[in-house]
Amino acid sequence: MIGRVRSRRRINGLATTAARRISDRGQRIGRLWRRSLQLRVVVSTLAMSLVVILVLGFVLSSQITDRMLDAKVQAATEEIERARGTVDRILDASDAGGALENRLETAKTVLADPGGEGAGESTAGAFQPVIIVPGTGPRAEVSAGPVRQVPAALRDFVLAGKLSYQYTELDGSESRRGPALVIGSPAGSDMAPVELYLVYPLDGERQTLALVRGILLTGGLVLLGLLAAISLLVTRQVVLPVRSAARIAERFAGGRLKERMPVHGEDDMARLAEAFNDMAENLSRQITRLEEYGNLQKRFTSDVSHELRTPLTTVRMAADMIHDSREELDPVLARSAELMITELDRFESLLADLLEISRHDAGVAELSLEEIDVRGPVRAAMTQVAHLSEETGSELLVDLPDEPVSAAVDPRRVERVVRNLLANAYDHGEGRPVLLRLRGDLDSIAVLVCDQGVGLRPGEEELVFNRFWRADPSRMRRSGGTGLGLAISWEDVRLHNGRLEAAGAPGTGACFRMTLPRRRGGAVFVGSPLPLRGSRALEAGESARTSASAPQDRPAAPHPETAGEADPGTGDGENR
Repeated sequence: MIGRVRSRRRINGLATTAARRISDRGQRIGRLWRRSLQLRVVVSTLAMSLVVILVLGFVLSSQITDRMLDAKVQAATEEIERARGTVDRILDASDAGGALENRLETAKTVLADPGGEGAGESTAGAFQPVIIVPGTGPRAEVSAGPVRQVPAALRDFVLAGKLSYQYTELDGSESRRGPALVIGSPAGSDMAPVELYLVYPLDGERQTLALVRGILLTGGLVLLGLLAAISLLVTRQVVLPVRSAARIAERFAGGRLKERMPVHGEDDMARLAEAFNDMAENLSRQITRLEEYGNLQKRFTSDVSHELRTPLTTVRMAADMIHDSREELDPVLARSAELMITELDRFESLLADLLEISRHDAGVAELSLEEIDVRGPVRAAMTQVAHLSEETGSELLVDLPDEPVSAAVDPRRVERVVRNLLANAYDHGEGRPVLLRLRGDLDSIAVLVCDQGVGLRPGEEELVFNRFWRADPSRMRRSGGTGLGLAISWEDVRLHNGRLEAAGAPGTGACFRMTLPRRRGGAVFVGSPLPLRGSRALEAGESARTSASAPQDRPAAPHPETAGEADPGTGDGENR
């Protein structure tokens, strides 16, 4: 019993291995078919040529067969006319007292060839004569020759006085087997009606047709091989320049802007190469010009941001002194001092954001990865924007796992992304609840922030991450954002090799989902631990999770004077 089980497992393993090999081979062939233009052209040409050759071979074979059989029937008709006259003369000139069987044998012998093989020779080829005298009254039917080879249907036509023929298959009873042509004609006699048949074996015609079909098949295969070679040569002349252009285009797209196609001759490929080179030259100039403009813009932003820090520090010191003495000032001046401090906080936040985005543009932004519990940065972000929940009246629904959610991330950047998403949700939540949810799986972690506010119109899911983009410029920001928060968040997530996505609909709110890999350089994740849903996720959060307004979950609001000194992007939201 154990031996049977092992044998069965071995057979199953071999079958699985064979199926896997077949599948891999099929996939390789499929990839080769999709990637090789030359293979597709050659195979298509051969397939169409094969169809044409088959149709042509069938037509030629049919025409040759019909012509051969028509010639055979015509020669057989002429021969049976002569044979009928011979039979009539023999039967009329015979002794009246002789037996009918003897007369028929005599006629058959005369029609047969002198060699005594029982087959006559004519322009239609060898034949076997058959003479039949039907029975009338008490007299039985008398015949000479292989009567069994004559089809009954043909006899009916001959008895009706018609000259007829029919193709049949010899049964081999007379040492012959194969196709045959049987032609019959009535023969007149003073004594009784006579049926005369000539049986022509078609062995020669069959051999001739087999030879013709063999010649056609050989010629078709040779022609198919020549067409394959011709199509391979022709497609090679076209495909090689195309492949060269593809390689050069790939290198050009990879940054090698000096790549050009060689130009040979004045044909279509030469014109294609010249057009490609002209296009590459124009693109190279445009790319170089845009790179210069981009570098100038980045350098300008960075330089301006750095240069503004010194006068801003001086203005801050003076504004703080005025603000500290505001009680001694006129109420109007005191209010102006407060407004100046508020705008200076916003100005400093904008400068910090500009410096951060310039670091991303320059490619010098770096990650400080730590293996941490991601719930820590999420709770820290909740703490920093808790005052917005009180100001807007939006309840924060917190859905965090009870177990630690560990991942190798930059805590500062993760905290900033969550903080910006929460501030954005408060700004556009219309005072309705806001959901914050965290989940993780084997490959990734995800943070979902949903509101029930104005939502997103179709096409705005990508625009929300643009710098300074606002769907409604007249809308007031409660968080005091700079318009760069979501752009910086997108860069921070991209720096982690993650994804930041948005979804929503007008009037139903918006959802933002951040998905990060658990390990830097680990397995590539495709999905996300959390679905990007919207109001459904918020409803589930309301019914299944505790509210952040509870005393144990409600973080303390930060001091007003320290709120503006947070990391770049503090309190910034998407400008919808």
